[in-house]
Amino acid sequence: MTNFKALMIAVLMICTAGAFAQAPAAPTQSKPGLTLTTSAFEDGGIIPNKYTMAAEGTAVSPKLSWDHVPDGTVSFALILHDPDTSLAKSTNEVLHWMIFNIPGTARELPEGVPAQATLPDGSIQALNTRKGVGYMGMGARAPGPYHHYTFELFALDTKLDLGPDATQADVMKAMNGHILMKGVLVGRFHRP
Repeated sequence: MTNFKALMIAVLMICTAGAFAQAPAAPTQSKPGLTLTTSAFEDGGIIPNKYTMAAEGTAVSPKLSWDHVPDGTVSFALILHDPDTSLAKSTNEVLHWMIFNIPGTARELPEGVPAQATLPDGSIQALNTRKGVGYMGMGARAPGPYHHYTFELFALDTKLDLGPDATQADVMKAMNGHILMKGVLVGRFHRP
C-alpha cells in the first residue's frame, strides 16, 4: 500500500507540474501609444470657431501637444483632413494641413503656426486643398452633420526628403515603412 501511495503522490506531482507549465504567462506591461492632445477642445469635442472658417478674422491652428513618443523617433509628420468629404466624386478628402520634418525632439506645435513653407526648426508645411501654405480652418456648412476633422501625428524613424511642393500622396508614400507609431485627435465642426 505504501508503494501505491508513493506512486499516487508522484502522479499528482507530475500532473500539477504540467498544469503550471501550461499556465499563461503574466501579461507584460506595454507602453502607452503616441498620444496627441490639444487644450482647445476635447478629443471628439466641438472645435471652437477661432480655429475654423467661422472665425472673426483668419482661423489659427490650435496648439497641439504629444507624449509617449517611441524610441528612435527622428521626425514627425502631421496631417489634418476631413474624412467626411469626397472631392469631385473621388476618394480625395479635404486636406486642411500637412506639416512634416517636425524635429523628433519636439513635443508640441504652438497655436497659430505661421503660414510659411519652411519654419525655423526645419519643419515643412505643404499646400492644403485650397493651394495655400499651412493651416486651413474647418468649413463644413450648416445645416448638415458635424464633420470629423482628424489630426494624425506620425512618429517616423527618418526625415522625409521632400519639399513644400509635396502632395499628400508624396508624403504618405515617403512615410511608408518608416512609421514607428501614430496618434490621432478628432474634433467636430459645422458652421453655425
